[in-house]
Amino acid sequence: MTAATLSGRVGRRAARGAATVLRNWLLFAILVVVWEFAARAGGSKFFPPPTEIAVAAAKLWFTGPASQLFLTDTVFVNVVPSLGRMLGGWALAAVAGIVLGVLIGRSARALDYVGPLFAFFRSIPPPTLIPVFGVLFGLSSGMQIGSIIFGAVWPVLLNSVDGARSVDQVKVETARSFRTPRGYWLGMVVLPAAAPKIFAGLRVSLSISLLLMVISELVGAYHGIGRSLMDAQQNFEFPTMWSWLVLLGILGYVFNMIFLAAERRVLAWQPTRLGRD
Repeated sequence: MTAATLSGRVGRRAARGAATVLRNWLLFAILVVVWEFAARAGGSKFFPPPTEIAVAAAKLWFTGPASQLFLTDTVFVNVVPSLGRMLGGWALAAVAGIVLGVLIGRSARALDYVGPLFAFFRSIPPPTLIPVFGVLFGLSSGMQIGSIIFGAVWPVLLNSVDGARSVDQVKVETARSFRTPRGYWLGMVVLPAAAPKIFAGLRVSLSISLLLMVISELVGAYHGIGRSLMDAQQNFEFPTMWSWLVLLGILGYVFNMIFLAAERRVLAWQPTRLGRD
């Protein structure tokens, strides 16, 4: 392959990526314009137009002093702690799910014993256990983090089990014939083989963590995004309420894009991804 051919392929790929981004943002702009006209035509105070929501959001978050990068106290009191609880709970669920999933997946009989327990506990809706975590940890961050961990651990755990059990038998026999140390075997063979399914579980659990962060703060929190959303709804401050809803959508989009970028980078060695790239 010549340098000119490679450069041409890179240029075409960049052009396709730019066209996709432009098309997506154009569709988003059209939807916002339609929303604006529909909200003004309807005249309902429950569904304010996007311009009114944008004004409320700017006043709520970006009218602080220059020493705080123009961010208001609301950002530091409500948004930052919520994101900390969400990412902390997700990280703990990821570590626990990957470690337990790989160990159980590579065991011949472990899943036979714990499989029924997994089926039982993962069938329980996590929001219903928020009062239980409230009794255990009180109305504190422990309650929210516990709720997030319980709900987010299952996609990671089950996908890790499935990925660890689907290692190519040729690799298993090769490692056995060379008497590969167990630590090296798990870290350099099992984990890379299970990585695609593990990342799929991590992506699902990230969305679950955002959802449970909001739900847990609706019930027993004194501050946070969910608490602020509930306060705005109860005080009939609908532009502020929609500002928090839009923020949740933006956070979900940003986290998803960051995760996909990290996944593409970590799994770039896969043959399927190499061919697609």
